Amino acid sequence: MPLDQSFIGREYPPTEPYEVGREKIREFARAIKDDSPLHVDVDAAKAAGYPDVIAPPTFAVILSMAAQDQIVGDEQLGLDYSRVVHGQQDFVHHRPIRAGDRLVTVAHVDDIKTRAGNDFLTVRAEIATTDGEQVCTATSMLVVRGPEA
Repeated sequence: MPLDQSFIGREYPPTEPYEVGREKIREFARAIKDDSPLHVDVDAAKAAGYPDVIAPPTFAVILSMAAQDQIVGDEQLGLDYSRVVHGQQDFVHHRPIRAGDRLVTVAHVDDIKTRAGNDFLTVRAEIATTDGEQVCTATSMLVVRGPEA
């Protein structure tokens, strides 16, 4: 059954604040094999003009996926997550995510298309500080595979 088109334009409530920790940034940088000292060394980050270590750009996926869970879990949408493949991911950074940030994310359903029996769900996650400073816009496309023929 196709996804409910009336969900286009829907906005979900902000997530609970996520406090970005130095060690989480370090762990993420190690996991993706990004050896920039800006992610692990406070002195190097400060020398580069940042108040603390900064996260690799793809760290934002942690926050966007948590917000996206609200959409995926919305039973009215009709999404069978067992049929989902991650089709695309884009980030627009307004500034780096840094240790000490308290971030909230608001998820939006930007588009739903059906092609060749598959649904394409475009989700936008607006990541901001708890004070309202925009930090990152993460856009994901989820492909919901159609039923087997």
